[in-house]
Amino acid sequence: MNAPLFKDRPTAESDLIGWRDLDWERLQHDDPAVAALVETVRTAGERAMHFFRPGEKTSATISKKTGGSPVSEADYVVDRFLEKKLRDILPDAGWLSEESEDSPERLAQDLVFIVDPIDGTRSFVAGERGWAIAVGVIYRHRPVIGIVHAPALGETYVAVKNAGARLNGRAIRVSNRSRLDATALVAGPIALAQELRQAGLEFDLLPKIPSLALRITKVAAGQLDAGLVSANSHDWDIAAADLIVDEAGGRLASLYGRQLLYNRAGTRHGELVAASVPVLAEITAAAVRAKAP
Repeated sequence: MNAPLFKDRPTAESDLIGWRDLDWERLQHDDPAVAALVETVRTAGERAMHFFRPGEKTSATISKKTGGSPVSEADYVVDRFLEKKLRDILPDAGWLSEESEDSPERLAQDLVFIVDPIDGTRSFVAGERGWAIAVGVIYRHRPVIGIVHAPALGETYVAVKNAGARLNGRAIRVSNRSRLDATALVAGPIALAQELRQAGLEFDLLPKIPSLALRITKVAAGQLDAGLVSANSHDWDIAAADLIVDEAGGRLASLYGRQLLYNRAGTRHGELVAASVPVLAEITAAAVRAKAP
């Protein structure tokens, strides 16, 4: 039997507000806190599915953000639902979401939710299934719980720090490939892929998966050998998936191999790679060659 994670362990979901004494190093998938978070995200997925029309344009109202990217009524519905329900579970945590106004108060908090209510809004709006809800729990700048739920695909990825990563309840691992070759499966932006090929790498470039969270979790599940991410992703795009690929035996890092930190004043990241450790090393070495003057 696992040792208790709380001084006074909660006996019901309604008691899950006393997380100050949680030992993040010994949290498990079957802990009631994790179960409550996963269930909340799945319920949020049901809310989103009310607006989703497979193969057809969404029934949700659509508007444009500054810069021209679309945002739908469903994004806001899911965002409001998650903020209320997640903060009911963990009221001490800060909040950072793509669809909420940012507050500098989060920077003073060790524990923060980082959320993308619908990652891959363009796919969602067009009736394509490759979108997801991403929720990361960040403790001192690194994720300790990651949930990426793709309701239209029937896929729920969950990772808990030091307890592994799962897809629909089954353990997952990154590809055991140690080097890239022409049969290696890679997804990402064409421009970055071309730079790496010019530096000597070989791989089969698949169509880009619009949802960054799903692109990275596909690496965690061993369905891709590497996932490439162009510059200008944000914390909410990648924080949850970062832990999932890490707990599956891989890494998400900068193009030069640096670990990512979250809940900082700037939420934007540069070019990134998700892969197994040996493939990541191969890609970062190629990146150094490609970027050399």
